[in-house]
Amino acid sequence: MNLKVLFFLIVIITGIPAFTVSGLCHEKKLVGLIERVKIHPGNLVIYAKLDTGARNSSLHATNITKFKRNGEKWIRFDVMNRSGEKVTLERKVERVVGIKRKKGEARKRMVIRLGICLGNLYKEVEVNLEDRRKFAHVMLIGRSFMLGDIDVDPSASYTIEPNCREISQR
Repeated sequence: MNLKVLFFLIVIITGIPAFTVSGLCHEKKLVGLIERVKIHPGNLVIYAKLDTGARNSSLHATNITKFKRNGEKWIRFDVMNRSGEKVTLERKVERVVGIKRKKGEARKRMVIRLGICLGNLYKEVEVNLEDRRKFAHVMLIGRSFMLGDIDVDPSASYTIEPNCREISQR
């Protein structure tokens, strides 16, 4: 009798789900379409839309100033939440991308690395900065953040609060 058959019989006889016995399945967190997240640095809580159709995340930024630090491109910008709380952040520009639009010419966006806290999940991911004034939410969270850890229930919103332990400012 091979090991797969033996394992299958043990699972059936004991009634223990296979993912519990094998430890191979990673349980994903189910969250809503709109959630509160905390960005780091800054510890600012903002509303974000989770978009499984978007590869990367986007953040609304204002008062953008480009500068050089140690010969590298950096950017200083402001982020404000619905309550009017504002943080000014300085981040290294990782790269500049051209985003194709349905109508019109491609736009260039600066990409930075930013920490995002959703529930107790914290990840640093690439985020492109853009003018999101016409959108309902300051941030769009893409698959690069969700991959492997998050499933989205589009019928739910505000299911979880950001509660990552304090992250040291970089």
